[in-house]
Amino acid sequence: MLPRAERYQACRAGAATLIMSRVSSSVIPCVGAVIRDDEGRLLLIKRGHEPGAGLWSLPGGRIEPGETGTQALVREMREETGLTVKVGRLLGTVSRPGLDGDVIDISDYEATIITGSLTPGDDAADARWVDTADLESMPITDGLVEALTDWGVLG
Repeated sequence: MLPRAERYQACRAGAATLIMSRVSSSVIPCVGAVIRDDEGRLLLIKRGHEPGAGLWSLPGGRIEPGETGTQALVREMREETGLTVKVGRLLGTVSRPGLDGDVIDISDYEATIITGSLTPGDDAADARWVDTADLESMPITDGLVEALTDWGVLG
């Protein structure tokens, strides 16, 4: 029988450094809004900054220290779209790779517009209502269509 230390070694000598170098430096909690207009179109923003600059995605962003997810979503919607929203139920969560090994942990909520006029701002280079049939031809963030389909947002 092998000595105890050799029996329970999880990885070969030196491999721990390789594994630890691939561990995320931090998890960034974020929120996103799924909003449809009266015509069934989906509200999307064109990302103005990395990660994903130039790609279309749901509006949203980071949860700042001391904020709840709901507070962050209301703030981010106002900053990115000029709209004030009422946050509804959680649709789902996804994790996406960020910059420098960070992991972006996103909770996406249904939301409805209370007031405002759609105007891109802050991190959004553009904002528009998109027919779901047009999603296939747009440069969209990885996994967005799949997540929305899994959550029953897209048929």
